[in-house]
Amino acid sequence: MSTSRALSGASQPFKGILLLVLATFLFSSHDALSKYLSGFYPVMMVVWARYLGHTLLMAGIFLPQSGLRVLRTRRPLLQASRALCLLGTSLLFTNGLMFIPLAEATAVNFLAPLMVTALSGPLLGERVSLGQWLAVSLGFVGVLFIVHPGGELFTPAILLPLGSALFFCLYQLLTRMLSNTDSPTTSNFFAGLCNTLVMSALVPFFWQVPSFGHGVLMLALGALGMTAHLFLTQAFRHAPPALLAPFSYCQLVFAGLLGFLLFSHTPEPSSLLGIALICFSGLAAVWLQSRRG
Repeated sequence: MSTSRALSGASQPFKGILLLVLATFLFSSHDALSKYLSGFYPVMMVVWARYLGHTLLMAGIFLPQSGLRVLRTRRPLLQASRALCLLGTSLLFTNGLMFIPLAEATAVNFLAPLMVTALSGPLLGERVSLGQWLAVSLGFVGVLFIVHPGGELFTPAILLPLGSALFFCLYQLLTRMLSNTDSPTTSNFFAGLCNTLVMSALVPFFWQVPSFGHGVLMLALGALGMTAHLFLTQAFRHAPPALLAPFSYCQLVFAGLLGFLLFSHTPEPSSLLGIALICFSGLAAVWLQSRRG
């Protein structure tokens, strides 16, 4: 019975695509809201609010159903490492948004799947083909177009989204390692709780009393992040990863639109070319991986 149910769930590609596109919109909205709030408050406070809201909502949804069992893990140290990698991504990316436009920062962060391809060989023992290495190289060429010498983004600040991409790469690799032992709900709840505790210890040193409106927006950060992750998880229950992967790049489109509507930023032609190269390289890497699969 469980097999037939899984097959029927995986045979709804349109539903999976719709959920993934909604998730990318929520992720982009979360990033845009983080960029807005970091103009008024320290980044440490914004990131703390994001994880606090995430954890409170997950506790309200899953604790009544499963109790503390939802936090049981066979590999607590690996879960803690995964959570801290996600925290590093959040801190670096949000700091980067103070200096780098939303679309360009999002594009650089999309190097993470290519980094996963490059590191899956030495860390996971997987074989990386020549075509996949070419796709990884093309992605880094795309970043060079975005931060070309003489351009307005050719500053040390570009290292922030690059660092974010590296941490996100490690986060994805650890997620793959944990997928055989822990459920996605356990991993997401553990990460939210761990990062909330870490940030709660640090945020008093950066505290500013937010206005009521900004306080509501800070809580909304957690709601956007958690809902996006839930939509993402559900999307993969309805459609295979090879089909969904190209639609994840809708996040770049939404980031560009929100950057234009909210911050009046239009990417330079060279940045658009770099973003296109990163998209193409990521899609090529996915296609090559699906062929091997």
